[in-house]
Amino acid sequence: MSFVYFDHNATTPLDQRVLEAMLPFLREQYGNASSRHDMGITARRAVDQAREQVAALVNVRPPQVVFTSGGTEANNLFIKGAAEILKPSQVAVSAIEHPCVARPAEALARKGWQLRKLAVTGDGVVDMNDVDDALQTKTGMVSVMLANNESGVIQPVAEIAERARAAKAWMHTDAVQALGKIAVDFEALQVHAMTVSAHKIYGPKGAGALIVDKRIELAPLLSGGGHEHGLRSGTENVPAIVGFGAACDLAAGRLDEIAAQLEKLRARVEQGLSAMGAVIFGNHAQRVPNTSYFAFRGIDGETLIIELDKMGFGVAAGAACSSTNPEPSATLLAMGVAPEIARGAVRFSLGVSNTAQDVDAFLAALKQVVARLKNLTAMAV
Repeated sequence: MSFVYFDHNATTPLDQRVLEAMLPFLREQYGNASSRHDMGITARRAVDQAREQVAALVNVRPPQVVFTSGGTEANNLFIKGAAEILKPSQVAVSAIEHPCVARPAEALARKGWQLRKLAVTGDGVVDMNDVDDALQTKTGMVSVMLANNESGVIQPVAEIAERARAAKAWMHTDAVQALGKIAVDFEALQVHAMTVSAHKIYGPKGAGALIVDKRIELAPLLSGGGHEHGLRSGTENVPAIVGFGAACDLAAGRLDEIAAQLEKLRARVEQGLSAMGAVIFGNHAQRVPNTSYFAFRGIDGETLIIELDKMGFGVAAGAACSSTNPEPSATLLAMGVAPEIARGAVRFSLGVSNTAQDVDAFLAALKQVVARLKNLTAMAV
């Protein structure tokens, strides 16, 4: 039985062109990018080229790109690195942040900082009135994701950043789920720092970056040889960084085409979901084009995912890193969704290789599974 993958917000397959760019640095060009001999110089040039490719995709200068092991490290680098420089005050994060932003922010609350979680509307958009209220208190930093990893809802980051800057707070956005799906422009967003990652855009796992406004200072998480402008010591993962750069080049060249393709497929999915009586979360807000988040009343989401997996379709309950957590989605609870509905949530995220035939096969399987589970529920009553 073939398997159809609809979990691209968790990770994407490595593009063949990205792999081809990486292979020389996994085989014959294995030099350390800090070495001064020919192989080291070749590695350094490859890292520099990748830095230029990442910078070009998000409209910054190459020195602003600090390579990390991924989005989690980049988010921690900003929050913890800023906290070492700033005096403790308020840290404001949205109530729907990924755990790799929420948890380090919560850790600051144990170190003299005041934590403020910004409310969201029923559509999953950060409430600007709550932002204004939060910024009445002296605030050191604000972090709001550009696109939510579960609902796909796009946040008004530029508007929040303008207000944060007026309040003299540092503004950060986790753009991991937005990159490659919508245009991401660091300057237009007006942020001080931004997180991006390779494996969400058909690049390799193990490579990410923090994009930094050079007018702010961060303390490094790791002390060592002073790599990455002193912000991230450790020998660079040259193959992964090269792959990240190649993936950014690909994303830049096909962004508009892919977005239109994915949005058309999502509309097809959601037409079918609505016909089956699904609740679709965040569908009245602006979203990245590949994501649909839904539930069926009275059907457990984890059960639905398992049954679909048996039929050859891969979907998710929400954030991949939280898939073992039996509690309802914190994102949905923050949106005011009732816990009994939130427990049924399923995230469907399309990728560039998905087709209309894939979508139709999924909807047919889903219809069978939902009917069967509803019958079982009725029999148990």
